[in-house]
Amino acid sequence: MKRIIFNFCFVWLAVSAFAGSKVVEMRNYGLVPDTHENLSAKLQKALQDIKTQVASGDKVTLLFESGRYDFHPEGAAVREYYISNHDQDNPKTVGFPLEDWKGLTVNGQGADFIFHGRMLPLSLLRSEDCTLRNFSIDFETPHIAQVKILESGEEGITFEPAAWVKCRINEKGFFESYGEGWSSAPQGGIAFEEKTKRLVYRTSDLWCPMEGVKEVSPRVYHAPQWKDARLKPGTVVALRTYYRPAPGIFLSNDKDTRLQNVKVHYAEGMGLLAQLCENITLDEFSVCLRGDKDPRYFTTQADATHFSSCRGKIDSRNGLYEGMMDDAINVHGTYLKIKQRLDDHTVIAQYMHPQAYGFEWGVNGDEVQFVRSVTMELAGGKNRVKEILPNNKDTVKGAKEYRIIFTEPLDAETTEKLEKISEETFGNSMIYVMPYIYMEGRIRKDGSVLFYVFSASGALKHHEDDWDID
Repeated sequence: MKRIIFNFCFVWLAVSAFAGSKVVEMRNYGLVPDTHENLSAKLQKALQDIKTQVASGDKVTLLFESGRYDFHPEGAAVREYYISNHDQDNPKTVGFPLEDWKGLTVNGQGADFIFHGRMLPLSLLRSEDCTLRNFSIDFETPHIAQVKILESGEEGITFEPAAWVKCRINEKGFFESYGEGWSSAPQGGIAFEEKTKRLVYRTSDLWCPMEGVKEVSPRVYHAPQWKDARLKPGTVVALRTYYRPAPGIFLSNDKDTRLQNVKVHYAEGMGLLAQLCENITLDEFSVCLRGDKDPRYFTTQADATHFSSCRGKIDSRNGLYEGMMDDAINVHGTYLKIKQRLDDHTVIAQYMHPQAYGFEWGVNGDEVQFVRSVTMELAGGKNRVKEILPNNKDTVKGAKEYRIIFTEPLDAETTEKLEKISEETFGNSMIYVMPYIYMEGRIRKDGSVLFYVFSASGALKHHEDDWDID
């Protein structure tokens, strides 16, 4: 009897807080900071319970207390997500699976969300008018092995891993880093200057062969095949594999999304990946180190922010992008290669990149334009999509091929070219209403970038005398 009364009281308290202020204190669900326990299962139960209590039209705030929260794969959500420009490995383990919300706010109040193993920290799908604010995302053990060059010469390179890097020589004789449920044998990397944390001049992506590596003293390794005169002693190299299982934050099919004072300190993929979204505002969103005392030189394996087939307006301001291993900001659509013309209205088209398939390419009513893939010249006139059907499986989700039916007959030029498809490679691309991109920030005279931005006109806006922009 006592047990029944206790459970009833717990539910009453949760509902009362929810119904009164529309603010849910996550502490009431056992999500208490600085315990260092795995909170994944408690978070999943909380999200499920809260969702059942949301009435139509309710705006809800999930309120965390400031402090550290740890999330491990055990007890986390499992989802099948196809994420643009990432490796399509499924299922994915997700810390915060936020799906089908309207008017949701996640307020961390300075919370530090720490993830373990290989996880997608936060996803927001099919949601409208949602805000993420005041928290940071990081991993206890990054999947990138940071090392310092001790010796470099004709006999190879001797290096020392950073203190937090768990490493070993694997059964094949390669240098390998590892963590909770994962291991990595990198043979590529990015070189940084030790004192400035800037990229080493004219190094780009490095080839770092690890065949025959030996541990010559405790946590000191010699790679006889790795030779590069540009890597002087003291140079710091972030060793990586180019594997991108998931971004730090994943947005898909959302409308009117805001990220305010959110920081991604590390992600194995991109910092933020948004696909098929409309209107995104980033205010003090950063992909950055943990300040000047952070011993790491890197943040993300790939882009800091990446927008694939988005609509409306992308507004990014007051942010800091640093240490990422590819673009700061990337905005694009996705091409499909035409494989076959079925009739005057219908073609079969295919995703061609192994990291770009499975997600929705377009919707009925979208305007398209044919493009010669060899020259990127336009071919024929515009047309409009009547229907998109999967061609290689039963559902659009996960599909690599589509049967695309157009409202108007294919024009003469397009038809002629498609009839010669064996002689000439073609692709077609969705023409979205391109988002107006407004971004502002600072580029210092020494060439370092605090935040660089461009607008729809291609012009950089600046208002301070110390900016040096060509």
